[in-house]
Amino acid sequence: MSRVMSSELRIIGLKCPRDIAPGADLAQIIVEAARAQGVGLTGGDILVVTQKIVSKSEGRLVDLSTVAPSAFAAQAASLLGRDPRVVEVVLRETRRVVRMDHRAIITETRHGLVCANAGVDESNVAGDDTVALLPSDADASAARLRRGLGELAGVEPAVIISDTFGRPWREGFVNVAIGVAGMEPLKDYRGQPDAEGHVLRATILAVADELASAAELVMGKVDEVPVAVVRGYAYTPGEGTASQMVRPRERDMFR
Repeated sequence: MSRVMSSELRIIGLKCPRDIAPGADLAQIIVEAARAQGVGLTGGDILVVTQKIVSKSEGRLVDLSTVAPSAFAAQAASLLGRDPRVVEVVLRETRRVVRMDHRAIITETRHGLVCANAGVDESNVAGDDTVALLPSDADASAARLRRGLGELAGVEPAVIISDTFGRPWREGFVNVAIGVAGMEPLKDYRGQPDAEGHVLRATILAVADELASAAELVMGKVDEVPVAVVRGYAYTPGEGTASQMVRPRERDMFR
């Protein structure tokens, strides 16, 4: 059941170590960061965690010196002005190429996400020849992190793993949820009356995306704040996943 709606939210950025090594215990790192900043975690909190530190801890890194580009990757890289090794990694993470233009490859990933470059990221990764991939299963990653927090802190806040996506009709990037645990990611208002008594027929809010985007305001891309605590939002506890937010192909007008 959803908690009583609050008219105020608090979002607290947690500064964590810059270098997260494969195998690092993210739950331990987050608990220590929260304690260092005097932030006591509660079961009603929502933790928004950037995909990058999750991928690093899970060893989802590729050394480009080990990558041999295919002929297609080399051709595409030449047209796009990209490193053919990076293009090869993108193609390996891709279920379907949607479009290639403006130095970007828009893909459908193996997770079903439609995004630029299959989520392969060259930023905030140590070394010029290393790229980070999306977690293999971000929902499972969120669930593991939530369990780890419960073991260490005695509470299990909801967890959102976020990544930055572009949007086809608007400039700028926003954070979205690619992994969720402990909460329902969508809030369905269909069948409820609005303030004027009209029955809502299509309104489903992507609350996990909205929370991820709000958290980005205290996280940033260059500030070494990869975790945010969202406090005061009346989320609905549950077994929801971010995969529920991927629109089925039969209802997607753009596929």
